[in-house]
Amino acid sequence: MQFYEMQEKEVEASLNTSIEQGLTNKAVETKRKKFGWNELSEGEKQSAILLFFSQFKDFMVLVLLGATLISGILGEYIDAITIMAIVFLNGILGFVQERRAEKSLEALKNLSAPQVSVLREGQWVKINSRDVVPGDILRFSSGDRIGADLRLLQANNLQIEESALTGESIPSTKHTDVIQDTNPNLGDLNNMAFKGTLVTSGNGMGIVTATGMKTAMGEIAHMIQTATVMTTPLQRRLQQLGKILITVALALTLLVVVVGIIHGHDVFTMFLAGVSLAVAAIPEGLPAIVTVALSLGVQRMIRKKAIVRKLPAVETLGCASVICSDKTGTMTQNKMTVTRIWSGGKTYQLEGEDHEHFYYNEQKINPGNEKAIKQLLTFGVLCNHAELMMKDGKVIVDGDPTEGALLMSAVKANIHRDSLLKQFTIQKEYPFDSARKMMSVIVKDENGKQFVITKGAPDVLADKCESILWEQKKRMLSGEIGEEIQATVQRLAEQALRTIAIAFKPFHGNVYPQDEQEIEKDLTFIGLQGMIDPPRPEVKAAVAECKQAGIKTIMITGDHQATACAIAEQLGILGKNDLVMDGQKLNQLTVEELEKVVENVAVFARVTPEHKLKIVKALQSNGHIVAMTGDGINDAPAIKSADIGIAMGITGTDVAKEASSLILMDDNFATIKSAIHEGRNIYENIRKFIRYLLASNVGEILVMLFAMLMSMPLPLVPIQILWVNLVTDGLPAMALGLDQPEDDVMKRKPRPVNEGVFARRLGWKIISRGFLIGISTLLAFMFIYQRDPANLAYAQTVAFATLIMAQLIHVFDCRSEVSVFTRNPFENKYLVLSVLFSFALTICVIYIPALQPIFHTVPIIGMDWLLIAVMSALPTFLLAGSFIIRKKK
Repeated sequence: MQFYEMQEKEVEASLNTSIEQGLTNKAVETKRKKFGWNELSEGEKQSAILLFFSQFKDFMVLVLLGATLISGILGEYIDAITIMAIVFLNGILGFVQERRAEKSLEALKNLSAPQVSVLREGQWVKINSRDVVPGDILRFSSGDRIGADLRLLQANNLQIEESALTGESIPSTKHTDVIQDTNPNLGDLNNMAFKGTLVTSGNGMGIVTATGMKTAMGEIAHMIQTATVMTTPLQRRLQQLGKILITVALALTLLVVVVGIIHGHDVFTMFLAGVSLAVAAIPEGLPAIVTVALSLGVQRMIRKKAIVRKLPAVETLGCASVICSDKTGTMTQNKMTVTRIWSGGKTYQLEGEDHEHFYYNEQKINPGNEKAIKQLLTFGVLCNHAELMMKDGKVIVDGDPTEGALLMSAVKANIHRDSLLKQFTIQKEYPFDSARKMMSVIVKDENGKQFVITKGAPDVLADKCESILWEQKKRMLSGEIGEEIQATVQRLAEQALRTIAIAFKPFHGNVYPQDEQEIEKDLTFIGLQGMIDPPRPEVKAAVAECKQAGIKTIMITGDHQATACAIAEQLGILGKNDLVMDGQKLNQLTVEELEKVVENVAVFARVTPEHKLKIVKALQSNGHIVAMTGDGINDAPAIKSADIGIAMGITGTDVAKEASSLILMDDNFATIKSAIHEGRNIYENIRKFIRYLLASNVGEILVMLFAMLMSMPLPLVPIQILWVNLVTDGLPAMALGLDQPEDDVMKRKPRPVNEGVFARRLGWKIISRGFLIGISTLLAFMFIYQRDPANLAYAQTVAFATLIMAQLIHVFDCRSEVSVFTRNPFENKYLVLSVLFSFALTICVIYIPALQPIFHTVPIIGMDWLLIAVMSALPTFLLAGSFIIRKKK
């Protein structure tokens, strides 16, 4: 018998589970050993061995290996072995870089994996969908992805979009009844839900029948997931730049070789020197280092509670000029607490934890003696999805914070959900949606009487009511009373309170309408609950820092305008000259009309998720790079259209997360600011090591080229060129990728999105520094060589040391856009350690007798180190001095 043919109890028995308690942890482990992880198979990944050998497939490396083979055949065994060792070490460095990036991206993928709500040992918990096993009980609601194949146990107005499986674009309406068709199609299994499909409306609960490759999704071959490699626009630009640099480097290298041969140098020596120079000069490792820098930056962002789902967002973060942020939970603490209740013209104040803290006109009251208040609190619990749970000795809300606040206000009157559900049975539910701004349930009491309970936005709900409970009696809701309700909502909103209205009506009959419009009319208004959600203390400083960084913050909320303004003023978002616009006004404007006024709007209130897309388009049309937050299924279009879509990690639906490029693990606005700060720093660090690598490469090529043009001996032998490439290009460049941000990184205006890699005089800095490094190295060589022409090896050793030292000093200059003197050189401990390590290796090569014949070096006498120190420091300090002089002028 198939699961769709079984009754609930039969499914429960078949899967050896409990609908009331879920699986035990022990049962989960047993089932996981049997069924494995709940994930689809991926394409085969490149093994570590293949990844290592791929480091040697570069054309220039292959040429170098060929030249090494020739030198071995010619008897130059020491050179051949040493070159092989250097190539091997370079391969290890490249392998470590790529492996680290790969693992970082894999960890990132696991962090952003969809989560599900599962019943384990009687408690509802959130887990990654890959941890689900057959027999688990899952619950889900609008906006969620189904985590595994399920037999439905509950289906409240449940519709699921299954086009990926069935091809049907219209969502399938689900139920829990047994299906007795002998051979139904997948699209006809309306009491089943399938892994990977999307809940478009309603909510439900189901028991897991299949996981991983055993699911319907897993059985469809073309739906098997494959790992995709994410590349950013910067990475693609650098790949194109690399091709240009390779062409230039090869042309210059060929020129060096030809000029050297013309001036009488040995052909094989010049060929080997040319190949070595090409290998050193071509920045073939640039894309890999960029990937590592991005992945390391992404890891830092994770530690700051921001998960990057799409790597291009890291670059775009530095360009953000507007942040459109939700209020509730993002700018506020999302810890809703009911502090005011209004009913029948009376306003009650709530304090503390028990019923003794209900006040009316500063007098304590017992809410149990106030019929309307008791009814308001009771109905707020019944028309509710949240639950109160104990964790670490504290009561926490599992579910929507607003609904949690309604539960807590009832608890203060000694009204508990568990006991109410023994007296009342929920017959039918009409879930909340952003268009209606309401939720309704039909309940039956112990006497068999049925009635509708509706909760929602006061202005919308009041229009659905024909009567009101007033002084314990029902009376017509007149225009005068309607005005009093509006005035009360306005008064509470000005105190930064969010208001929820609750109404009811008797229901007769056993047939429940499918259309909520029919059920949500002619209601009786009971009252209001006003709750406060205080601002997060860190948000005000974050907003101010964003403003200083040239980034405007716009608050977008569905709350009352007065509530939004009160919070926005506290946070420094709403200034004296800023405008506030509500959803009604927004409806009247076209995108073109909105473009003209949106620059002056700081708060959008009473808006729907659909309005967000309109706001994004208007801001983008004005040239802004927009970051937009959201959590619901209807937020997805705006999140996807924004330049940086940001989803809530705690309250966000799976659909919102999938549409986003950034997920906030703590739903905190301050985390957006931290992500922008980190994004700017990542981009600047990439520019730093591009500057360092290319300037070093320019210096290496020029010192050889100028020497050949001047008919001088080779300042560096091939093995020394390769050693410079290994010692100075690898570790220091990587350490620059870990550099701390400069103090003014959040005081600069957003970077233009079309800014080139060499913008802000970076190209000039590369050429000028590279030129000076080459000249200073050549001058050191010339001075020593002219002093003792018979000792060429000594002059080459001095040039070798000068070139390395010049690059190791230059790396500190690359930390600042301004001058080497503007930053503490010991701030980046990784850079200091890498420079000391590189210098120590250089000393070893020069002074250890066993290494001297390999690298063609001789010991340098003490006074010549002074020459090396002066000439290697010259490029960095000459330009720093010119900056100081210009600054004084």
